Amino acid sequence: VQLQASGGGLVQDGGSLRLSCAASARTDVMGWFRQAPGKEREFVGALSRPDHKTYYGSSVKGRFTISADNAKNTLYLQMSIVRPEDTAVYYCAANGNRLPLSVIMTPRYNYWGQGTQVTVSS
Repeated sequence: VQLQASGGGLVQDGGSLRLSCAASARTDVMGWFRQAPGKEREFVGALSRPDHKTYYGSSVKGRFTISADNAKNTLYLQMSIVRPEDTAVYYCAANGNRLPLSVIMTPRYNYWGQGTQVTVSS
């Protein structure tokens, strides 16, 4: 499965941005992670199709929203009320099969996209 992330860029503090991740095939789980310089990869959010659930990291919950266009195998990340600490490379990830809750928030996915840079200016 190939993943193509897009939509990154420069946005002002408090602004909004939408990221997209197009997958070459349908997968049970798709998610977003991010990594800032010198920091570990951090879970942002994920969609589990078998469970019909979305999950969010604590630092973005209430500000970011995940949605999907199943016909296009595309996952979106709507980022709202962004902050300078949201600055990072955002990676799209996918897993062919369902992941248990204990795993879905960890970077143990089968497939990864190339990443897209998001920079929030203060």
